[in-house]
Amino acid sequence: MIRGVVFDLDGVLADTERLQWTAYRTVLRDFGVDVDLEEYRREWIRTGRGPEYACRRYGLPIGPDELRARKAPAYRALLGTGLAPMPGAADALRRLRDGYRLALATNTGRDETTLVLERLGLAGLLHAAVVREDYAAPKPAPDAYLAAGRALGLPPAECVVVEDTERGARAGLAAGMRVIAAPSELTFDNDFTGCSHRLRSLDDLTPALLRTL
Repeated sequence: MIRGVVFDLDGVLADTERLQWTAYRTVLRDFGVDVDLEEYRREWIRTGRGPEYACRRYGLPIGPDELRARKAPAYRALLGTGLAPMPGAADALRRLRDGYRLALATNTGRDETTLVLERLGLAGLLHAAVVREDYAAPKPAPDAYLAAGRALGLPPAECVVVEDTERGARAGLAAGMRVIAAPSELTFDNDFTGCSHRLRSLDDLTPALLRTL
């Protein structure tokens, strides 16, 4: 029986992927590189290894960690002006909160996650939030979702993950949890093999659906 629901942040609860892309574009242009959205969704969103890809592909004079560090202030500035929730996110959390334990598990760091959740008014709808500083290996490793299960006090078999990316889905499955795919227009062609259900929108994420898993 499902007792806990664990959500990804970027692309599931928060519509931040284009802001992330814009921030990386800003930094990469200093090196004469312009990454379009198709390249970004393929190499950043799908694999989670965008900085490594960019440094290798374009021969940048800095490493991936430095690229991430340079991107961070540009991204935080964008969060102040262009942040929005994914359609149906808040309603989904409110709809499930009374009957299920709800958690967040994200590869995003604590400061940015706190900022996003507070500005979107979602922090109070979650029972736990697991961020990048809380576990060892990022998705697609299972660490984030295993940590979220522990934070909720639930075994993996009683948790379901809601993910918009292939690597996130792999992380949830590797953690021994069932996974619901919630693809966006940026991840519609990711491989969601092994997922229990594919949502058309978060409006379809209901207690009735969870009872069928």
